[in-house]
Amino acid sequence: MATVELRFSALPEHVRTARLVAAAVARRAGVDEAVLDEVRLAVGEACTRAVGLHQSGGITAPVKVALIEEEKQFSIEVGDEAPRSAPGDRVPGSGADDVDAEEDEMGLAVISGLVDDVEVTAGENGGLIRMTWPRTPAAATVG
Repeated sequence: MATVELRFSALPEHVRTARLVAAAVARRAGVDEAVLDEVRLAVGEACTRAVGLHQSGGITAPVKVALIEEEKQFSIEVGDEAPRSAPGDRVPGSGADDVDAEEDEMGLAVISGLVDDVEVTAGENGGLIRMTWPRTPAAATVG
């Protein structure tokens, strides 16, 4: 099991780098070429969401991205440190308003539309979006 970890300041300009790294690692891990654009878009959406949560909550901690290569699948986890009581919910007083909540829900809908296997968790210490794609069998034996 190989894992690449990224941590970046919650700034929109770093999202592009996360997308590019995710696509490159997914390609190397054996994710089908036909879905690499979906990987790139989903990671961009998840990272943009995390950046927005950090900025609206005044959180200075970095956004975390883990790219996890397992035997039969490739997963990407995007983590934030914005406290919420349930997926999509924010703790009152965290700086979030109704417009942010709608954008958050839209972002999760876009990710769900791009990725068949998505798990969203959230709690008082932040949230995590785990997205998983199958690896092609030939790639599992290559290098």
